[in-house]
Amino acid sequence: MTLSEIGERVRITAHAMTHTTERAAHRRGVAPFLPRLFADRFTHLGGFRAQEFARQLAGCRSFDDARWAGYWEGFAGEQLARADAALARLGAPSTGQLLDPDAAVDLPALGALLAPAVTILADRGAVADPDAVQRFCVAQPEAAYAAIAIDGLIKALVYEFVAAWPGWSPRRLLAYERSHRLGEQLVLALAPAMGLTAEVVRIPIDGDEVRGILLLPVGSDRVPTVLVTNGLEGTIAEVLLPLLAQRAAGLGIFVMEMPGTYSYRVRLSDAAERAYSTVIDHLSADARIDADRIGMMGFSFGGYWSTRMAAVDPRLRVAVSNGPLSHRSFGALNSIGMPEIMISTLNSTLGTRGTLELTRELAKLSLAQLYRRIDIPLLVINGAQDTLASTQDSIDIAIGAPNAQLVLYADDDHCAMGNAEHWSALSATFLRDHLTAPIAVEVA
Repeated sequence: MTLSEIGERVRITAHAMTHTTERAAHRRGVAPFLPRLFADRFTHLGGFRAQEFARQLAGCRSFDDARWAGYWEGFAGEQLARADAALARLGAPSTGQLLDPDAAVDLPALGALLAPAVTILADRGAVADPDAVQRFCVAQPEAAYAAIAIDGLIKALVYEFVAAWPGWSPRRLLAYERSHRLGEQLVLALAPAMGLTAEVVRIPIDGDEVRGILLLPVGSDRVPTVLVTNGLEGTIAEVLLPLLAQRAAGLGIFVMEMPGTYSYRVRLSDAAERAYSTVIDHLSADARIDADRIGMMGFSFGGYWSTRMAAVDPRLRVAVSNGPLSHRSFGALNSIGMPEIMISTLNSTLGTRGTLELTRELAKLSLAQLYRRIDIPLLVINGAQDTLASTQDSIDIAIGAPNAQLVLYADDDHCAMGNAEHWSALSATFLRDHLTAPIAVEVA
């Protein structure tokens, strides 16, 4: 890092320790107090133009629950209005109906109306193209309203996701539910047009439940399936929408949120291992899924869990860990430069009060003693200049795990967002190859 970058990290830490981030954000805006990859993750997912999102971000001056959520919900409202105009021309349900949990929306009928433009959802990939809809409408004007409706719904759910970030406070959780519902309705409606079956799965565990979406290729039997899990403040839609472009791999996908995040409120600890084990139980018992061909992929803190489960659950056959935290990331030095809002989120997620207690609880999560137990194929991915977690964790995992491969992207940050298109295809190939290869039979 340069001296100016070190100075900025120290300033961010000073504001976090003195709880003056909000006051500083009023003057400087929120951008300096956000993770460096913040803009990329949302522009990639929503297909926003980088300059436009940067301008919107510059206009946000508060992390206060109502002010933050209200600001971003304003942009979501613009996209909902855009989608509503197109839905009305199609004779489809309004966005108000889609957002109403008590409304009986005919999702197959909605899917049939939107199917002519299904590629806007299905092929957006890890980095959505801001010009894709315009090109589509020129090439297929007869399906323009369907394309605009799909794009408006996706952009609305992404802005609601921004409004919800990073969770826990009341207004943010309401925005999360709106984002989640829009994504769920859209995927369920359009799954048949993508050659997929989709269903919402709820798995009870310890007085709570794991909520996820299961996608399987239509007409397939005993499908190799990948359990996918997000990071600390990610959502199902953030992981699932980019994966749709890899559907030709022929794998089933079950996407769930990490324990301690939006929809799963049990405090995060090493005991959350039981949640993933229970999900693997559920997948293994599903007759449509090949119980001998289950893999796992995790992002950021979800990469912690894909690494951990690769070490402790023998039912997994392959794993991908992108931007994993595992040991060094939990040290006190890694907290220097961490924005106050992320520290607050970690405290809420782990049920801790203050930096010292947080550091002690994070240290308990170390995986350093488990690396050698990972005997399945493991692909570790990250940016070489990770500013949220320690890149050395990725290196240590790959060195310690006997059958691991490491891919680091030079000059890229946490989870290598700048190279998402490359590692997305690489991960899909890695998972497919190992989940569809013949299983060696041991002879006594």
